[in-house]
Amino acid sequence: MTGPTQRPHDRPHVRLSDRLPHVAAFPEALGTGLLLHTDVALDDGLGNCIDMFISTYEAALSRFKDDSTVGRMRTATHGGTFDFPDWTSGLFCLYDRLFAATDGAIDPCVGEDLIRLGYDESYSFTTAPDAAEHAGAIHGRAVWPADVERHGTTLITHSPVALDFGACGKGYLADLLAGMLGDGAGHPQPIQYVIDAGGDLLVHTDEPITIALEDPADPANAVGAVEISQGAFCASSPSRRHWSDAAGHQLHHLLNAIDGLPVDDVAATWVAVMPHAASLSTALADGLATALFTTSAAQLRAHFDFECAILNANRAAAQSPNFPGGFFTH
Repeated sequence: MTGPTQRPHDRPHVRLSDRLPHVAAFPEALGTGLLLHTDVALDDGLGNCIDMFISTYEAALSRFKDDSTVGRMRTATHGGTFDFPDWTSGLFCLYDRLFAATDGAIDPCVGEDLIRLGYDESYSFTTAPDAAEHAGAIHGRAVWPADVERHGTTLITHSPVALDFGACGKGYLADLLAGMLGDGAGHPQPIQYVIDAGGDLLVHTDEPITIALEDPADPANAVGAVEISQGAFCASSPSRRHWSDAAGHQLHHLLNAIDGLPVDDVAATWVAVMPHAASLSTALADGLATALFTTSAAQLRAHFDFECAILNANRAAAQSPNFPGGFFTH
């Protein structure tokens, strides 16, 4: 999952609440909540459809639900054949691409490592005593293309496999919900909206909105800002989801799937993907924000079209040439 939370900020001359006054809230979605800001009110039928789809989404993909399809894969002693909804095809294809582009550093099979480190379904944050001996692909943990056989949206395994789609999951949900809004949700003019999936944003507005780049060392402050009117904007940082093991080592959820350990030299990443760059722009931005913890921007840009900014652990900052904003300077 990503962080820090990027909230749309009011532009100096027009408040966001004035431009997009209607807000549909889904507070339980994906454990972080989801907000849909629109310039026109959605009818009750569409709101109910969105609410039902969120439940369907979690029933398939949530690793925090024992009875989800992903949950059943984790407890299947001898593996099995697991059929996912047709709409998961784009997500699985994106993970294929991310796995290849990062040389295996981004892998949904990292769910097993997260559980061993304590980020489990009960949020125990208690590290298993043997975590270091089993973490990562280098210690024999299941690997996406090798241990999960995929036929479209059917996954076949031969042992328990703990999948975690958190790197792209919130963004992918935002993309699917945008598809449900269609060309105007029954209104004569296309609607303007901002989908905020726990801080992963999909923006479709006539005028840009300003988004603060949250300081990972102090969530009350911003280190920069961007302006976007069309496209996706996602961030990733361990600042909101970290814990310590028994020895006092700092742990977080942003792992390199190869060794199964938290990445400690990056503090925060921000990624913008414009609509022309990808049909699933928010899923891609979400996934790349995580991938930048494990893989250089240069390597990723050989495979994907995106703009980014990175704040390293030593507070060194860098951004791509066409990033739609920048860091504050003193």
